Formats: sequence, C-alpha cells, structure tokens
Amino acid sequence: MKNVFNAADSAEIIERINKLTPGAQPLWGKMSVGQMFAHCNVTYEMVYTDKHKKPNAFLRFILKTFIKKKVTQEGPYIKNSRTAPQFVITETKDFDAEKTRLIDFIKKTQEMGAGFFDGKESLSFGKLSKDEWNIMFYKHLDHHLNQFGV
Repeated sequence: MKNVFNAADSAEIIERINKLTPGAQPLWGKMSVGQMFAHCNVTYEMVYTDKHKKPNAFLRFILKTFIKKKVTQEGPYIKNSRTAPQFVITETKDFDAEKTRLIDFIKKTQEMGAGFFDGKESLSFGKLSKDEWNIMFYKHLDHHLNQFGV
C-alpha cells in the first residue's frame, strides 16, 4: 500500500487526480467527479476543520466496533457500499474548487507527516496509529480514483 506521508506517493496520488476532467464518468456509483472530490474532502475536513461534529458515545461505539477495521485495515472497499451521512454529497460541486481543496489537503497531510498522526484521535474511531491513518487516507482515495478509472 502507498504511504500518504511519503512525498513521492503523495505526488503519484495528485498525478492521478490531475488526470481527471469535469466530464469524467464513474465506472460505478452515482457521484460526479466534483462530488467525488467533495466526498473525499470530508475525511480531511474531519481532521483539519470543525465542520463535522464528533458522533455521540453510542454511535462511536458502533463505529469503533463494526466499521473501524474495514476502514483502517488493508483490503479493498466494496463498490457501491453505504457511507456515513456526512460523506453523502448530492448537490452539484465545483470541480476545480473541490479538486484544489483535495490536493491541498493531500499536500498538508504529507507535510504534517506520520508523527503528527501517530496516536491522533479520529472523530469516528478514537486514537489511530500512523499506519491506520495512512490506510484510511490512501484506501479511500484509491477506491474513488479507481472508481473514475485513474
């Protein structure tokens, strides 16, 4: 698996993003490419902004017990699987604005480095190791970039 904290791997992810155009069509799913960028940005918004609230204790227990392993361990996501409500993007999104935000988040994450993330608390899953953060970031991006054929 690629490492989002590695400059070369982050550059490769950004190269894949830069291959997409506003008219790119998904191989599965309903999102436009702009919506997909906005969807991927939610993961980073949860780290770098206060836009999303921490789930209540019961929901966090459910997320940590049943979802955390699927998100933080290697192995592909299932196509068309359900996502959390805050990740559902139904409105039209500006391709260029969302693309720029995503690339900026990827660069910021790489620059912050693994040390910043090791033991950092996730809103949904509690404290994660740097490896769990890497898998969560990369696996999600890779899934959606593959969705659009890049």
